[in-house]
Amino acid sequence: MGEIVRLIPKPELERARLIAEARAIYDSIFPPAVPDRAPQDGEERVKT
Repeated sequence: MGEIVRLIPKPELERARLIAEARAIYDSIFPPAVPDRAPQDGEERVKT
């Protein structure tokens, strides 16, 4: 008792699904940048 259930309209669910799908496609084309890390022994720092 006292629980609130939020009903989500179908267009809002479809919008969220399309955004997630578009983000996945974008990430597959343009992978997220790998943060710079300190070079290990015997390894040169790579500039991007």
